[in-house]
Formats: sequence, C-alpha cells, structure tokens
Amino acid sequence: MEPHWPLVLQEGNKVVKHVCLEVLTINPPKEYKYAVFPPNLNSTHTSQKEHMHHLEKRHMADRGATPMLIKALILVLLYTFAPCSGANVKIGVPENYDGIFPWYLAKLHSLPVNYSDLVVTGDDEGIFGIDAQFLYALKPLDREKQPSYSLQVSFRTSVHHQSFTVEVCVIDKNDNVPVFIEESMRGSVQLGLLKGIPFMQVEALDRDDRNTAHAELRFSLMEQTPRIPSSQMFFIDSITGEVSLTEEGASTLDPEMCGRYKLAVMVKDMAGKANAFFTTGIVTVEVTGNTWASPDPVRLQENLPGPYPIPISQVKWSGSQAEYSLEGEFPEMLFTISREGVIYLNAPLDRETQDQFQISIVVERPDGREIAKPVELRVMVGDANDNRPTFPQAQYHTVVKELAARGTEILTVQAADNDDPKTDNVRIFYRLIGQIPESPRALFRVDRDSGVISVQADSMEGTAPQYTLTITAEDAKGLNSSCTVVVTVQDENNNPPVFSQHEYGPFHIPEDAPAGTTVTAVLAGDADVRGGDSWQVDYRLESGNEEEVFTLVTDKQTNEVSLVLSKVLDFERESEYILVLSAQNPVALVRGRYGPASTATVSIYVDDVNEGPILSQTHYEVTVREGEEPGRVIATIRGYDPDSHPIRYSLQGDTKKYFSIGKYSGELKTVQALDREENSTYTMEVIAVDGRNSSLSASTLVTVQILDVNDNSPVLVGDYSWKYLCTPRWEDQALVLASRDSDGPQHGGRLNFSLRSDATVRRNWKLTPINDTHTNLSLNIPYLAPEVYTVPFTISDSSSPPRSTFINLPVTVCPCNVRGNCKMAAKQLQGMPTIQSAVGILLGTFAVIGSILIVIFVRLSYQNPERPSKSNQERVPLKISI
Repeated sequence: MEPHWPLVLQEGNKVVKHVCLEVLTINPPKEYKYAVFPPNLNSTHTSQKEHMHHLEKRHMADRGATPMLIKALILVLLYTFAPCSGANVKIGVPENYDGIFPWYLAKLHSLPVNYSDLVVTGDDEGIFGIDAQFLYALKPLDREKQPSYSLQVSFRTSVHHQSFTVEVCVIDKNDNVPVFIEESMRGSVQLGLLKGIPFMQVEALDRDDRNTAHAELRFSLMEQTPRIPSSQMFFIDSITGEVSLTEEGASTLDPEMCGRYKLAVMVKDMAGKANAFFTTGIVTVEVTGNTWASPDPVRLQENLPGPYPIPISQVKWSGSQAEYSLEGEFPEMLFTISREGVIYLNAPLDRETQDQFQISIVVERPDGREIAKPVELRVMVGDANDNRPTFPQAQYHTVVKELAARGTEILTVQAADNDDPKTDNVRIFYRLIGQIPESPRALFRVDRDSGVISVQADSMEGTAPQYTLTITAEDAKGLNSSCTVVVTVQDENNNPPVFSQHEYGPFHIPEDAPAGTTVTAVLAGDADVRGGDSWQVDYRLESGNEEEVFTLVTDKQTNEVSLVLSKVLDFERESEYILVLSAQNPVALVRGRYGPASTATVSIYVDDVNEGPILSQTHYEVTVREGEEPGRVIATIRGYDPDSHPIRYSLQGDTKKYFSIGKYSGELKTVQALDREENSTYTMEVIAVDGRNSSLSASTLVTVQILDVNDNSPVLVGDYSWKYLCTPRWEDQALVLASRDSDGPQHGGRLNFSLRSDATVRRNWKLTPINDTHTNLSLNIPYLAPEVYTVPFTISDSSSPPRSTFINLPVTVCPCNVRGNCKMAAKQLQGMPTIQSAVGILLGTFAVIGSILIVIFVRLSYQNPERPSKSNQERVPLKISI
C-alpha cells in the first residue's frame, strides 16, 4: 500500500470531483492490468535507486495471491469515483513506470451500457488504448519529453455518435541530475570589493518539474585552492549561486600573493537533502588589481564662464555593473556624476564662499548595496580678483597729543581683501585723499603699504581740536573702498594754573558761625583747553589749617574753589588764621613748572561772640539705695562758660520735689527718703544758664536708679475661705496658695513655704512647691475628720537674712460626693462673725441709710408738695462661705 494520490475529475472546464485513491497493485480479472495511480505532484522521493527498489518489492507482492475482497474493493472505488456520463476526465499518471504492460490506467465509467465502435484518438505514438472500458498504456511515459496527453474517446450508441476527452497528466519523478549551465565557469574579483557583494553567479539546470522539490537547487562551496592567505576567502549563496568575498577575503585579498583561485562547487536538487542528485564543478576566479581609486585633485578657477555642465573628472568600477553617486558638503546639484562615472560641475564656484570641496564618490549595485568603499575627489577653487578691499569699520577714532613730534604714529588702518591671500590679488595700497578742515595742510600722512597714519607737521600746537581724514584702500586691479578717521588733538598740560592775586582778605567770620559756612571763593586760571585734565585744578591748603578747621570745595565746571568752615570756631582759642593755598593740575606738567603765581595767601579774622555754658556730660546716671536719709549729695553737674561768666543750675521734670540742686555748685541731693517699690527710676533735666545772659543755656539729662533694699515681707495673696479639701483624701486634690513680695528679684525672687514645727500639723498637712511664688496645700493623711482647721505656716523670702510672714490659714475639710462637692457645712470657725452679728450689722447700716434718706425727703417736701413714696428694703442674710 502506498500513499494516496489525487485524481481530478472534470466536466469540460469545470471540476466536478476531487478523489484520492489508494494505490494498489492487483491482478485484474480476465488478465486485465489496472494502472497504478500516480503519486502527488508535490511529493518527493529519496533517489532513483531507492525508488526502483521499492517498485521491485511491490511487484513481488503482486505475483502472490491477492484476496478477491481487495480486487472487488478496487472495482467499487473505480466505479464510485469515475466521472459521470459525458464528462471530461483528467487523470495523473507517474512517469517511468517499469511494471507489466499493458499498464491499465483507469476504467472509463462514462460509457453507456450499449456502445460500439469504441476508439481513442489524439495519440500519435500509439501509447494509449482502450480495452473493455479500461484505458491502458503500452510503454512508460516521460514527463520531460511530454508532460501531458489529451485523448479523445469516441463511441457509437444506438441513437447517435458520442465522445469525451481524457486528459492524462504525467507526474514528475526525480529522475534528472542537475547540471551546470556552463562547462567552464570563470569569474574575476576586483581588489577592494566589499564583503558580501557578488562578483559572479554560478547557474545550474534541472529538467525535473520546477514546481516540485525535484528541481529545487542548492549550491555549496566544497573547497578553495589555494588556501592562502585564508581557507575561507569566498562564499557562495546557496539559493542564488552568487559568489562573493567573505570578511577575511575582503580584507586579505592580494593579487601579488595569489592571483587565481579554483573553487570546487556542488549543486544539489531536492533543496539539498542527503538523498538528492548532485553535480560538482570547478569555478576559476581571477584576482584583478584595484581600478577603483581616488582620482587626482582638481583645481578649478572661480567664476568660470561655462557653458555648464563642465566635466572635471572621471571614475570607473571595472567589476560588475555599478551605479555612482556623490556625497559631501556642497550645494545640491553643484556636482553630479553620470552613469559612466564622469563628474560634472554645474554652476560657477566662488572661492570666497568655499575654497575647496571634498567629494565622496559612492559605487553601488543596482539594488543599492555598496560595492566598495567610497573614494575621495578633492576640488580646489582658484582665485580671481573679484573682490574689492574693504575696511572692517567705516569710521575710526584716534587721538594725537598737541606736542607730538613729526613722524609720531597715531593709527594703523587695515583693509581686507577676500581674494586668495597667496596671490597678488590681495595686495592693497593706501592713500590719504581728504582732510577736514583743510588748513593747515600736510598735517598727516598715510604709509602706502602699511596703512600707518602719522604726524607730518613739526607741531600740533595751535591747530584745530579735531580733524576728519579720508583714507582709500585700492588693490592692483583698481578695486577700492574708503573710510574716515576722526583725529582728536589732545591738549597736554603745558600751562600751570595761576592766581589772579597773591593775597586774599582779610575776611571776618563770627566765632558762632555754623560748620558749612563759606568764607570766600577764589579762582586760579589755566590756559590749557577748558574741560580737559590739563585744565582741571586741584587746590590744597599748604599751611595754617593744621587742625582742619577749613575745607576746600572745588566747582569742576568753573575751577572755582570755596573755602568752607568745617569746625566750630572759638575766639578764645584762635582769633586769626593765615592760610597758604596752592593750585596744581591733576596730571603732570609736560613743560614748565609751578611757580609763586600758583600759590596765594588767605587771611581770616574770628570775631568774638558771647557763648553759652557748656556741660561736661550730656547724660548722667546715678544710683541711690532706697530708704537713705535725705540731704546726701548723689551727683555734681559740672559745666563751664567759654566767656568765664557765672553759671546757674536748676531742675526740670522733678514734679514730686524728691531732689534739689545747688544753684551755683551744681550738687544734686535727695530731699526725702526714696522707696523703690513706689518708683524705681527718676529722670530729670538739669538746666545751666549763663549768669549774664539768661538766653544762653545748656542742659543735660540725669537718671536716678533706686537700688532695692529688703524692706518688705512676703504676703499671702487670694481668698481661700470658699475653698475646701475632701475627706477621705482625694488624689491630686490641693489648695493652690499664692504669695507676693514687693521687693525686687534679688530679695523676693523665690518665696519659701514651711509648716510650723508641730508634729500634728506636719502629720496632717503637706506643702508642695509649684514655682517661686506658688505652692500646693494638701492632706498628708488619708482621712481627717470634717471640720474647719487652722493651718499654721510661714512664708520667707530669699534674702539674707530673710524676711518672713506667719500665716494661720482656715481650711475647710468635708466629705464630698462623687462630683467632688462638699456635702455638709463645716463648724463655725472661732473668731468668725455669726449670722446674728452679720444681720445686726446689716440692720444698723440700713438704719443709718434710712436716716439720711428721711432728711433728704424732708428737705424735698418743702420744695415739692407731693408726698414721697415709700421704698421697700431688700434684706439678704450674710452667709459664710464653706
């Protein structure tokens, strides 16, 4: 049993059935032989030898006894899958059948029951025939000779003549060995070819069906001779047969080492499987030199007249078909390359824009794969004198000193020419073509080659303060441009400042003149150019101002100097000032020197003025202990009068008259004892008046600080009569006791509470300090009988020795409910007022108030006839706080 093969049944051009019959070899009845149905068109075999061996084994099985059941099954299958009457039949038959002939291919079920004259036509070679409705072949079929046969089967019925077509397709078997198309395979590889780029192709042919694996060819490289410098110099594509260099081959190929290689190649069918047919061959590869090289550099003149394009160079790849392209930093389409490798220039070049180009020439296969590394073409642009010299700026500014000697260089102007600096096109000549103002002439000159501008006159003194020069720059072709140079003649300090007179004054100024008063203003004139450093004048007081009583203020716009008072004058100390004033320029004199005319004397007299007294201090601070006896001198205010007049002292601001001051002595005394707790600081003002002119006075502040003395005992602060403690004792319940000491922190800073030294008191009560002025009073035992207790304790201050206060504090102790409220009133504390006494006091008070009201009403009754209304009195009993 073999695999199933398709049998295609058709009616006309319409497929009516696709059937798959199992191929069996049987002995047909009546000595008929049935055809073995061919394998699938897409099936594969191992080799022709193995296929023949398989057929022999199958024929041996056919000669044995075949069960009739299988024979009947085949007949049923043939009948079942045969085409219907009148349908065209298409069957597949394998080529090279080597069994028994006639070879029965198929039973024709298209024939009616009664037919006659059955004839098959369309077979010129007499291969096919029909016997008892079976189509048979008399010899093997060869697909390579004829792949299909179209047979016409005709017959006659009782009614009319009929026919149908049987299409016999010869199914391919792998019975052909692939062969190389060329018996002598030769190729050449060029030095410089990149790896993987094919330089030749090996081609082979297989006569088997191209649509099957029988003709699916695979190429392989078996051996390379010689094996230098590497055994793996070449590579062959297994599918296309293209031969290329490996990475080692591309990097080590050397025609001097080896100029010819022989490659043993193999081609297999069946996609290269192990059981495929194969053929081997020899490929001869010649190694050629590298013709792909960088062309020589090209030098082109800028602004070529054309016509364009202009060919400038050429490259050629001598190997396989190639395409060229250009890469580099140049405008698009400035350079192009043709299919033949000719490089063209398409537009004029400008050397000033770009003086050379580095062009990469790329060679590629038509599919875009790069064949070899790019080569470089260097294009250098030659200069043409097409640029005028230009100055970097249109105007220059420079300065020349008025005492500059002949030949002094004042400025160098340089023009630039964008032409090639290696040629004479950039040689520039300079000329002075204009001067404003024109007179005097020949003041300046410019060097023809260097552009240096220098002084040509013997002296610049007396010339204009500024000149404008026009300079032109011109190249050898006559192309030129110009610029202007503004020359400022700088004044030099060749004239010293001089005063108009040798002495100034005398000037009178009162001694009470305030600082900042201007005494006088003088001027030293300078003949140099106004406003310049040579004209400016610096004034200085050379003598007479050692105590810096005066200062100088100069007006830079006019050079006038003002003598200004900077300190208060004192006639009694200095009544006359003789000042020596000098004038100089801030820059050094370049010619001449400073003489007597550059100095002057200024005389100043101070006029006497009656002055007020002056106190030695602006503020006095005095300390006095509180409680000291009155009359003690606590400070002495000291002052003096510049005119030696007597001074009278008085106090202001002492409203309570605690202090006094001696009218002429200035002694400050206390009038009464001072209490720091009443006022710790006193501030007053002492007035000192001129004894001969009461309008002249001076004042100073006096601050008296009262020093604390421990003269106050601490006291208990607050009302505790309404407070109570619960019994049995509640946790954290206590009375907070507050105290105060009127003394300062030195004496009353921390107050100490202590219980009386009594065993019962210390057993029942406890004092716990909270801070410097507060403490907690609480029960010291768990239970104390409900009652109002007197708790004796002492409060002491922190002074040494301390001052103390003894306190008997009534404290209510009572049972409490769950809310902490006292549930019963405590007993009446001894010495406290009773309710009866409180009511009596209240009634007595009301009686006094009533008497006063009666007197008022009686007086009003005489003025108002209406009777006054009676008022009710509200009586509220006095209650004791428990």
